[in-house]
Amino acid sequence: MTAVTDHDQDHTEPADHPDHTDHPDHTDHVDHEGAGESGPAPAEDAVSDAVSDDVSEAASAGGASEGDDPKDAEADGETGSGAAGDKPAGDTVPEKPTRTEDASDGRHARVKAESEGSWDDGLIARRVTEETAAAQPVVLETRASAPQTVTPLAYDGPLRSRLDALRELVGLSRTRLDSRTLSEAGRVLDEAAARRRLSGQHTVVAIAGATGSGKSQLFNTLAGVTISETGVRRPTTAAPIVCSWSDGAATLIDRLGVPGRLRRRPVQSAQSEAQLRGLVLVDLPDHDSAAVQHREQVDRILALVDAVIWVVDPEKYADAVLHERYLRPMAGHAEIMFVVLNQIDRLPGEAAEQVLDDLRRLLDEDGIALGEYGEPGATVLALSALTGDGIGELREALGQFVAERGAPARRIAADVDAAAWRLRPVYATGRRTGLSEEARDEFAARLAEAVGATAAGEAAERAWLRNAGRACGTPWLRLWRWYEDRREPATGRVLLRTQADEEATARQRVEQAVRTLAERASTGLPAPWAQAVREAAVRGSQGLPEALDELAVRAGLPPGRPPRPGWWPAAVLAQASMTVLQVVGGLWLLGQIIGFMAPNLGVPVLLMVAGIVGGPLVEWSCRIAARGPARRYGTEAERRLREAAAGCGRARVLDPVAAELLRYREVREQYGRVVGV
Repeated sequence: MTAVTDHDQDHTEPADHPDHTDHPDHTDHVDHEGAGESGPAPAEDAVSDAVSDDVSEAASAGGASEGDDPKDAEADGETGSGAAGDKPAGDTVPEKPTRTEDASDGRHARVKAESEGSWDDGLIARRVTEETAAAQPVVLETRASAPQTVTPLAYDGPLRSRLDALRELVGLSRTRLDSRTLSEAGRVLDEAAARRRLSGQHTVVAIAGATGSGKSQLFNTLAGVTISETGVRRPTTAAPIVCSWSDGAATLIDRLGVPGRLRRRPVQSAQSEAQLRGLVLVDLPDHDSAAVQHREQVDRILALVDAVIWVVDPEKYADAVLHERYLRPMAGHAEIMFVVLNQIDRLPGEAAEQVLDDLRRLLDEDGIALGEYGEPGATVLALSALTGDGIGELREALGQFVAERGAPARRIAADVDAAAWRLRPVYATGRRTGLSEEARDEFAARLAEAVGATAAGEAAERAWLRNAGRACGTPWLRLWRWYEDRREPATGRVLLRTQADEEATARQRVEQAVRTLAERASTGLPAPWAQAVREAAVRGSQGLPEALDELAVRAGLPPGRPPRPGWWPAAVLAQASMTVLQVVGGLWLLGQIIGFMAPNLGVPVLLMVAGIVGGPLVEWSCRIAARGPARRYGTEAERRLREAAAGCGRARVLDPVAAELLRYREVREQYGRVVGV
């Protein structure tokens, strides 16, 4: 039998309760008893507005007549309250107090009892004793909250480091990943920060289960008093109910969003309070309820509690909704899970052990580690909330679990693991990533080819050789070459490529080089980071062909003639000497022919032959000697152009791509810290 206030009607569906039948004459009767005596005691010192009218009037009245109906004389369940209606079931009805009795005595006794048995966490509680729990209705009381010193939750070093890494990871990823991808990680950080500010001496445990699994009955059995409504009507539990075994948990319950009218106290028992001190138990609606709001409340509170007790029954322990929607996704939370097979009293013989073994098999298939043989994991028990079989074992396991004070931190650690697993596809692919030196060199070579570095080097080499030929060649040969150039018609030269065609070809080469680099740099990266790398490369390629053209003009052939080596003056002097010998020998012969000089053919012929043979010989020697400097000159010109093109490509494309790769490397390291690698 349970007394439920008007506010409690919001928790359960409307139902007929015999103990709450209205008595129209109840108020008048109590007032009549109080008339002629010292008057009713003040009601504000006894109960709050949340207590029902019947309880309030019974607590306010100075006494009740012996002829009152037992239902009208129900008291609030506290001993020493001063109300004549306070009596256990089965006891005789005490005599009605005399009219000469001072009403203030009852009021003072009631205040004294409240001061002795008060608690200060603001809970609306049911305070009953073990002896009267089964017979008396439970009274709901409100105590004024008093300032308390609550020890906040403290995370250990590794967990703090993982949370810091997750926070840094989210910060580095906001510009690359959408908010939907990071929402779960952000929620975990917010919940971790919120839980850390609350009590570390309490453990919030939710009891969850399907329709008809008996979770509310188990909740009442653990509390030692009927708190949560039970029955065959479905759904029975419509809103979460909280029962706290110790003070200081008000802020934790506020975080769950449970109103004050749905907060309760367990039965008063020194052994129970010592065993389960710090436990905050939450009875949830059915996770498979037909009402959508019930399922939403289950999902919301399951994300906030420190641990969960899953209650299954022999008929629905293999339900696909339970395993696919809850147990399998929460496999990483095995250390903060209890899986209880209820209603074993319905199973004959060894059937309970067989069902329990099959339940363990299903949990193993779900990936849930079982806490057996000292290994960390979920605790699997079989019990009957109706007969009490196995309740002691569950109490002992819960007491040890709560006494460790480690469930909140383990819950946050499991949430971090789950968030990291969801983020794995966007941070880790298991493949090697980065831009190799080979890819960088190939990109620079493609840019150099596009800018014409090789052709520029060859042109520089030819220019040097041509300059050397002009300086060291024979005058007659240079005259002949000039004559041949003059004889060649201009119409005989066909321009195979126009400047526009060359520019278009160069642009295509640059674009191809950028695409190839982007593909190589993004290979092995998760999709968001690969896209960021490609976008950075495309942004850098804009205006790159024009910049390379400007570099080709600035870094091409230097203005003026190529530099001359030190041996050039000697070669020029030798060539001039050969020319002088030819001229002298020719004039000498001419003088002999016209009779100006004495005939002597040997010397002038020798001079002419020496000049004629020596000139080409000097020119040939100079050409051989000029090949090395000309090649070095062309190579230097090509190197300058290649370096200029590579520098331009590095500043515009490689550096942005490398920055994206570095950012990914940083977030990959942070992700490794999050997962504990």
